[in-house]
Amino acid sequence: METIRLLLVDDEEDFRTTLASRLKKRDIDVTDVGSGNEAIELIRERSFDVAVLDIKMPGMDGIETLRQFKKIAPLIEVILLTGHGSVEAGIEGMRLGAYDYLMKPYNVKDLLLKVEDAYRRKLLEETQQRA
Repeated sequence: METIRLLLVDDEEDFRTTLASRLKKRDIDVTDVGSGNEAIELIRERSFDVAVLDIKMPGMDGIETLRQFKKIAPLIEVILLTGHGSVEAGIEGMRLGAYDYLMKPYNVKDLLLKVEDAYRRKLLEETQQRA
């Protein structure tokens, strides 16, 4: 499998940098930012396979960031993170095109499996578009 290009978006810096470090050790090309607005700018400039996106962030929340992602890069797969017991927000995100969601705290192995599955789905969608 090729290296997965992942965008990690979370306003909690310690959490974000720790998770980014753990994912990089698993040979994932991780770029991390602290806000939806920063993520939107990056999506316009660079191509990513998967985004891991916190739902609850100040300013532009994860749901609105997801909406913008899907307008700019429709094939990016998004995994939403929520730490506030908001299953409804996760379901709303999936309705808007997210691949899946996870509740914080979660097991990094579970996140890694979802990232790999989302990446495979993106590759399949790209292949189908070319056919």
